[in-house]
Amino acid sequence: MEIGNVSSKQPDAYERLGASATKADIHAAVAGADPGLFPTAFCKLTADVLTGDPEWCAALHADGAGTKALVAYLVYRETGDPKAFAGIAQDALVMNIDDLACVGATSKYLAVNTIGRNSRYVPGEAIREIVRGFDWCANKWRPYGIEVVPTGGETADLGDAVRTIVVDAAVAARLRRSDVIDAGGIAPGDAIVGLSSTGQAVYEERPNSGVGSNGLTLARHALLHSDYRSKYPETVAPEIDPAITYRGKFRIGDPLPGGGMTVGEALLSPTRTYAPVLRRLIGEFGPAVHGLIHNTGGGLGKCLRFGKGVRFIKDNLFPMPPLFAAIAETGLTWTEMCRTFNLGQRMEVYVSPNLAERVIAIAAEFGIEARTIGRCERAAGPNEVWVKGAGGETTLTAE
Repeated sequence: MEIGNVSSKQPDAYERLGASATKADIHAAVAGADPGLFPTAFCKLTADVLTGDPEWCAALHADGAGTKALVAYLVYRETGDPKAFAGIAQDALVMNIDDLACVGATSKYLAVNTIGRNSRYVPGEAIREIVRGFDWCANKWRPYGIEVVPTGGETADLGDAVRTIVVDAAVAARLRRSDVIDAGGIAPGDAIVGLSSTGQAVYEERPNSGVGSNGLTLARHALLHSDYRSKYPETVAPEIDPAITYRGKFRIGDPLPGGGMTVGEALLSPTRTYAPVLRRLIGEFGPAVHGLIHNTGGGLGKCLRFGKGVRFIKDNLFPMPPLFAAIAETGLTWTEMCRTFNLGQRMEVYVSPNLAERVIAIAAEFGIEARTIGRCERAAGPNEVWVKGAGGETTLTAE
């Protein structure tokens, strides 16, 4: 059994690589900012200033594909195929859309992209695949009621600031204030239904590894061979200790043990959107959905910021997906795994226990496995998460 705590001051592998699962300094920096109309919602919501309608609210959300774009870059350089970048637009879009869906905004999105590149390394053919990807997503999701309108974007050559490429997006949506899902309503007694991040949804073209777009810095360096450090030094920040970069045993084309795909394919597996499922759930349950948590930055500890006096018990996780199992085998602690990755359940639905089976059935209609992965109890103090799974047990708390 391995016991850990998110608030530990000892830097973990992710932090030594220059990233943070908890982003405690960022949360502290924005602590005094206006929290919006629903301070405890998953995303900030403001007055709908474009229409002035007091019954509606609006959200403008920004996020991106993160260092997953570097995996695409590695595959591109190794294969010469610019289609390695084709899924990066989906990664950037879903990181926005699924956050917005967590507050009840499940359609009619306006999307804009921003791409910063180093033109010495990333040519126009790569940009073409990314831009096409935004339109591809809009067309693919429309039959499921997810209307995304790409509005263009900006591609900037930033060679002095960007070593390879950064792909970000911003998405705007509006919804009735009475329809907002406020995660502050998560409370003791709720069931936690996890939606699987693996398998193949009916709106996906191939099986998904479950990786999403978080923790890719750690995944890339933990799994991939040191050859990539010397071949592509532009993919590593020079101030990072070389001993902790590209320290794995795999090359891009190697089979992922037990995964049915290569390591490169697994790391690049496009981030799944749950928007069609959540649209259906919200349409059927309405306010009976107490909260929706998108397990991105913070992994299985993402829920810590929502509800009050809640002890989140997660003791019935999905079996560890092959990609995360391979990462765990590189020596990461169970605490690091839980607070960095989704570990197979990237979306959580918080409802009364009597509704859990119906949530599971609705997800199945979309080809997505779901299960009750845990429950909410009353905490003796601040929120905490207790996770039991393949790597042991750990308690996560907010920093």
